[in-house]
Amino acid sequence: MQQNNGLDKKQLISFGIFSMILIGFMFYFQNRNAQAEQEKLALEAKKTEQTTKSKPAATNLNAATVTPNSVQKVNLQNDELSLEFSSVGGQLSSVRLNKFEAFGGKPLYLFSNNNASYGFQFMDKAGKVFNTKDLVFVPQVAGNVVTLNSKVGNAVIQFIYTLKAKYTVDFQVKTQGLASIVNDGKTNFIWNYNVRGAEKGRSQEETHTEFSYAFNNYKDYDYDARSDMDEADETLNWIGIKQQFFSAVIEAKNGFTKSKGFQEAIPEGEYLKKFNYDGQVNLAGNELNQDFTWYFMPLDIELLKSYDKNFDEILPLGWSFIGSLNRYVFIPLYNLISGWGIAAGWAIFWMTIIVKLILSPVMFKQHKLSAMMKVIRPEIDEVNAKFKDADPMKKQQETMAVYRKAGVNQMAGCLPALVQIPLFYALFRFFPNMLDLRGKSFWFVPDLTAYDDIISWGTNIPLLGNHLSVFALACTVVILIYTIMTSGNIQQPQQEGMPNMKVLMYIFPITFLFFLNSSASGLSWYYFVSNAINIVIILVIKYFILDEKKIHAQIQENKKKEPKKEGTFQKRMREMMEKAQEQQKMQEQARNKKK
Repeated sequence: MQQNNGLDKKQLISFGIFSMILIGFMFYFQNRNAQAEQEKLALEAKKTEQTTKSKPAATNLNAATVTPNSVQKVNLQNDELSLEFSSVGGQLSSVRLNKFEAFGGKPLYLFSNNNASYGFQFMDKAGKVFNTKDLVFVPQVAGNVVTLNSKVGNAVIQFIYTLKAKYTVDFQVKTQGLASIVNDGKTNFIWNYNVRGAEKGRSQEETHTEFSYAFNNYKDYDYDARSDMDEADETLNWIGIKQQFFSAVIEAKNGFTKSKGFQEAIPEGEYLKKFNYDGQVNLAGNELNQDFTWYFMPLDIELLKSYDKNFDEILPLGWSFIGSLNRYVFIPLYNLISGWGIAAGWAIFWMTIIVKLILSPVMFKQHKLSAMMKVIRPEIDEVNAKFKDADPMKKQQETMAVYRKAGVNQMAGCLPALVQIPLFYALFRFFPNMLDLRGKSFWFVPDLTAYDDIISWGTNIPLLGNHLSVFALACTVVILIYTIMTSGNIQQPQQEGMPNMKVLMYIFPITFLFFLNSSASGLSWYYFVSNAINIVIILVIKYFILDEKKIHAQIQENKKKEPKKEGTFQKRMREMMEKAQEQQKMQEQARNKKK
């Protein structure tokens, strides 16, 4: 083999020529790209200039110049709200709910530090746009009323705020001479709002932060948790931005039309979401003389109902039957028990006991069925062994015959399972939205509407986060124990490819842990108590109610007797299996003929 001692002369010459060509191409394309970039920048500059000329310019009709020292602030306060008004824009610059605190014991502000701004946007006769939030107002305070006046050219715009009870602020807008400036008969109410987090669980609170609004003369309600909100065809009676337990709402006596909005989640920091709302208000004679009302309210169901404006729909208690369960069963039940003067955690405990008692006839039947199926497991195994190589349909028929002789109806367990589905979803809505549970501690849990994080760490683990909820862990362990106790009656798959149901049942409690870990600890506590009661019921049925020897003897005795009369469901199931078995035989015969 010839040794490679490097590049020869011809290779060096070829490499030099190739390098020169490559360098030449690089200079050529670099100059070409630079020229194209310059042309692109020139074109964009030209477009910007044209857009600037065509776009309606903001009108500077307000002669006052805004400086930090010229901004005036005035305040109103009652037992429920502390308000601050700014001379810039005539807006509410600060709104504090006096009876509540944010997470960590901080004052609870909905508006503060420029996180909210609103105003009416007009277009003058020259096509230029101006917004009241950019104007300078002169404030005056008289009792519980703040009046702010601003001059726009020859027109006067007046905002009158009146602080009332029940977290209400009347907002009157009056203009005089505005018709000399505008003539398009409309204005746009624009509201920008960065919602500040007030609760412990950021992801849970962000999920409950969304647009909410009523229309059709307050009769219909809707919400929007998507990025865009578009209600161009409806006249909104009020538009609100809700959080988990609080909401800021503005009501227009004559309604907002052509409403559109946008919301965007903020990944981290003190703010949860960014909201923008734009709704049209019609002018009368090109003057804006209309009444509005601001509501800065806690989401208490009785308070919301008292307004008679469909505000109670803001609470996400669930649709249809689910919402009715919360409104007419769980909320009144909890209020009744908590009225006894006991701690919130013990109120949940007794609420669980009462719900279990109400459902006891149905639940007892399910637990008894589960225990009986475990007792007759040997007979089922005997059938499986006897018909190991038989047709699957035949094996299923014999299995059902064993159940029938033992007096076990397999479908009897379906009703309790179906009953528990709406209960589970109703409670999933109840605990994180029950204002009376907010901030209520129980044992080591500081807030039953948020997760407990006694076990925590610095890094973020996928699906688990940076903590492990003790209540969620305890609930998972109890569900796992209950699953082990009731899994003896589950048949193993007899055919290849069929999933192992026992494995799936053991996986369910583990997945439940990830779900409960960031949910309200009150929900985990409820299901811990509920499943602990289930375990006690199973043990009572097994050791004090069912006589296993008697059941086995009865099955053996039934085998010698004439078959019991089939029930309607059992008869249909048998006929369906026989028909399927016959079809299977016909298909096999057809295949054999073809062969």
